Amino acid sequence: MAEVAAAPAEFAPAEIEEFKESFGLFDRVGDSQVGYNQVADIMRALGMNPTNKAVVAILGNPSADDMANKRVNFEAFLPMLKQVDAMPKGTYDDYVEGLRVFDKEGNGTVMGAELRIVLSTLGEKMSEVEIDSLMTGQEDENGSVHYEAFVKHIMSV
Repeated sequence: MAEVAAAPAEFAPAEIEEFKESFGLFDRVGDSQVGYNQVADIMRALGMNPTNKAVVAILGNPSADDMANKRVNFEAFLPMLKQVDAMPKGTYDDYVEGLRVFDKEGNGTVMGAELRIVLSTLGEKMSEVEIDSLMTGQEDENGSVHYEAFVKHIMSV
């Protein structure tokens, strides 16, 4: 007999109020709605970490024009947030294991330059500005990054 996936946990009323307040901070027009192009940012501000691709899928694969012009209210946003919350999340060990592949010397470090290339070319590509922000203070005097500390840093942000 196949196991049925657990239904996404319901948010507590206090959490919903906090989400609603945060959502309201992104309302630039005063109509209690936010633009489609703000949905991912709001989710991240609320502690979620969806990919842009996942958010676009949740929004129904809108066109670029729709992303720029369509708006959503909190009542429509909350089920989207629940979908993101229910998505599998990577663990500390998952990320460390992924970076260990680039540890050629087996000493717990990867070259910062190589990490920058990976972040800008694989998966959900990051911009140079995003990479610089992420990498600030992470490279030692040899240009190496201690990836376990790096993952701890990323997961605490």
